[in-house]
Amino acid sequence: MAQQDRQPTPGTGAKGALGLGVLLALLATVVWSGSFVATRGMAGTVPPVQAVFWRWIIAAVAVAPFAARQAWQQRALIRRHLGYISLATLFGVTLYNTLVHQAGLTTSASNMGAIMAASPVIMALYARLGGERLGARRVSGMLLAAFGVLLLVGDGSLSFDFGAGDLWMFAAAFSFATYSALLKRKPAEIGGLAFLITTFVLGALMLAPAYAVSLTVQGGFEVTAAAVGPLLYVGVFSSAVAFFAWNRAVSLIGAARAGVVYYLQPVCVAGLGLLLLGERTGPAQLLCTALILGGVALGSAARR
Repeated sequence: MAQQDRQPTPGTGAKGALGLGVLLALLATVVWSGSFVATRGMAGTVPPVQAVFWRWIIAAVAVAPFAARQAWQQRALIRRHLGYISLATLFGVTLYNTLVHQAGLTTSASNMGAIMAASPVIMALYARLGGERLGARRVSGMLLAAFGVLLLVGDGSLSFDFGAGDLWMFAAAFSFATYSALLKRKPAEIGGLAFLITTFVLGALMLAPAYAVSLTVQGGFEVTAAAVGPLLYVGVFSSAVAFFAWNRAVSLIGAARAGVVYYLQPVCVAGLGLLLLGERTGPAQLLCTALILGGVALGSAARR
């Protein structure tokens, strides 16, 4: 697995790497879509900081059988690059997920997914600032998908009335985009699994003081199936599985192109929200979905 993190997948070539990268980005996007529904379902049951703290504890335990050995073997490399890893952890693990859970208290899962789709625009700006040429087709696809997202957030119009939860989600989008941009600077010699478990453990440590304060002020949460089920989902699937898939996708196709695939998130969240939470959908949402899908198809197919 460590070797796979450093080298192209055997026998694939440029087209194979592009296809694999898009599929991995899609996998992460679909799994994360479910996490917004799970987060919304935990609102009022598990305090946000406590939910995020246990999310990373569960994630670290889930990946430990696969990642602990690699992390131990690369402990000297991890210590050498601890500053970079800590910065990536702060944006991608600690801040991003805390902001998402905070937003889930006061906004719908559909809005959460739609607003998070602002992050690919920020990813593309980071990529351009880093000297990456985006290309006309990719920019066109990004703009088309962004227009669809704006219409989706505005419920079919371009007039917006953002609440507190929506603003928390915009902050989360910026944090996630920054994390994705930082991934391009990950030292190639650090294995993907070693990087993953290190960020999970560091993320839990960063949250520990806030967790202690939350326990003191808010008290703990009742351990029920309604609380534990979503926590297991966000800990195992949305953290261990999705973060590994996303990190690998960014290494194969770059944050900007992976970000185009990420535009599918509001479509997935809206569908799951309808099925699991009863959040409504209608003709305007279907039109926005078509625009987003068209933009993703155009942008992700564009050549580097």
